[in-house]
Amino acid sequence: MNVAIVLVTHNRIDYTRKTVERLVSDPSEEFDLYIWDNASTDETQEYLNDAVKDPRVVEVVLSKENVGQSGAMNYVWSKTKAELVGKIDNDCLVTPGWTRIFAQAHKDIEMLGSVACWHFPAEDFDQTRAAKKIREFNGHKIFMHPATCGSGFIMKRKTFQEFGPWKKGAGTATTGYFYKMALAGYINGWYYPLVLQEHMDYPSSKHSRFHRLNFEQAYEGSFGYKYTHIADMEAYMKLHRVILDSLMDDPVDPHYYVGWQRRFRRVIHKIRRCL
Repeated sequence: MNVAIVLVTHNRIDYTRKTVERLVSDPSEEFDLYIWDNASTDETQEYLNDAVKDPRVVEVVLSKENVGQSGAMNYVWSKTKAELVGKIDNDCLVTPGWTRIFAQAHKDIEMLGSVACWHFPAEDFDQTRAAKKIREFNGHKIFMHPATCGSGFIMKRKTFQEFGPWKKGAGTATTGYFYKMALAGYINGWYYPLVLQEHMDYPSSKHSRFHRLNFEQAYEGSFGYKYTHIADMEAYMKLHRVILDSLMDDPVDPHYYVGWQRRFRRVIHKIRRCL
């Protein structure tokens, strides 16, 4: 099954160079690559326009405005005729060969929705806690969760056509789209054994900007900066811990995360905070 990947960039040229170099490092990996830059103001557009030379690059779009990740995905995924579509952010270093693994899984699992590369450090994956959520489908194992990460994932183009364009927004729009897929019966999750992607924004990465910039400067370019107020590293790591705990322990059933059950849990949480 052929694959079309959109790489979305916005500033942080140091990350972008590494992301591109890793993405094209395996010449035997077959995919169509679309690069979409969201109005970068550093040297990113010059780099993408002149330095990225790979036969798999179909188009480089240097947008004059920041249309977000959803705008880039909607443009590319509506244009391509590939059977599979995916997206990667410019702060993630994928494992070479990842598209081959995911393409085979999609070929063998009709209802596979979004399958993703693990974007946390490998040591943060708790095998014991996660075991109950690892399911096997036609020879492939998936660590299931209704919503995967928004980078390093692949889904079927016909699924995108079924659910329509992605709404403009940050993580909430991405999560909501994945929830809709899961509620419709699609299998979302991370391929297992884990296919890793190194998230350079994570402090444990040797490439992280947090090692050389103050917190505000390092975090300003992060996608999450636009919709989540994170003031310092303590809050940043606390948020990641909450997300990891949810991935390890919370149910596979998407109904747990939407509708009246979600509203009920929010009320209980508020009551407990007041006790």
